[in-house]
Amino acid sequence: MPSAAPPFLIIGNPGNRRVTLFQEALVRAGLPPAHVVAWETVARAPDVLLELPDTERIVRIDAAGEDAAVERAFLQRGFTDALGAGCDTVAPEQVEALPDEHGRVLCPRQHHLGFLRVLEDLSDRFAQRPRWRVLSSPRAIADLFDKRITSRRYASLGIPVPPFLDVASGTTPEALRQALRDASFREAFVKLSCGSSASCLAVYRPGLAQGSLLTSLHRGATGWFNSLKVRRVTDAREVDAVLSFLLREGSQVEEARPKARLGGDLFDCRVLTVRGEPVFTVVRQSRLPITNLHLGGYRGDLDAFHAAVPPSELKAAMESCRAVARAHDCLHVGIDLMFEDFFHGHRVLEANAFGDLLPGLTRDGLSVYDWEIRDALR
Repeated sequence: MPSAAPPFLIIGNPGNRRVTLFQEALVRAGLPPAHVVAWETVARAPDVLLELPDTERIVRIDAAGEDAAVERAFLQRGFTDALGAGCDTVAPEQVEALPDEHGRVLCPRQHHLGFLRVLEDLSDRFAQRPRWRVLSSPRAIADLFDKRITSRRYASLGIPVPPFLDVASGTTPEALRQALRDASFREAFVKLSCGSSASCLAVYRPGLAQGSLLTSLHRGATGWFNSLKVRRVTDAREVDAVLSFLLREGSQVEEARPKARLGGDLFDCRVLTVRGEPVFTVVRQSRLPITNLHLGGYRGDLDAFHAAVPPSELKAAMESCRAVARAHDCLHVGIDLMFEDFFHGHRVLEANAFGDLLPGLTRDGLSVYDWEIRDALR
């Protein structure tokens, strides 16, 4: 009976659509609303979790983005760890005075290091609440937020990933160009290792001189910003400015393999695994190699996808997704998957701890959150 199920606890941003949609799914399941503890509260006073009764609970850790107060809290927590790392920093006493600027990319490595500190706090408090069942462990979430960790782990497990380079933080653009030449990479993705949603990413083609790149980053009067438009950069100084910023903050550098096409456009997939099984697939198509839906990509037709992919290759790709899911202690993992040109193989591009925001998607009459709640109660 649903009424006998342990209550849910969500660590998230109150009022965010993720939390709202999950609460609606709980209602559909005949369950009471989850108790929500705000990320900002956890970041500043993690012992608030120990004030909750030590009874059975199911804990969902949701995304921390889209909240300026949380961003400030993470920046403050990450400052000490960021000192000496060679990345951009902002002092804790300056954080609260920062203006709210839409799309601003502010000290991403410092922000990430603060997030890791908060995840450590969660692990410590959860250890003091053994009756709580955490759906995605903080340690697994930390790993999934470092593309350098995951790509190397997957490669060691025999999961196909794009060839990558070991590039130290602070590498110069010229050193990167030499490394790309040595590896015979004609084109490469240079992406912030802790980034998400293509927010700090460039598709770089060395070519002549500094070469060119595709990116949604642009530099404004007060720093770097993300836009919703992918642009091509050919100016040599601007190319090196983008690369310097990404490399300074710590980047995953991997070969840009040619993607397969559907209906003439490039595509890749977001595959959501739940309890280790691929359950939902979203086809993302674009004229550009960056297929994110908020950057001009569009949802492709799933029937056309199944008709185009050879059954043996689809089976192999889904098995790779299962292997990725087994590598993480998470109820759900969102996996970005590509098929190579003419479907001659596949590659796991990356995996996401919070890759389950897929509104409007259903299977067997269940939304993504409906499905996750059902499996969480098993």
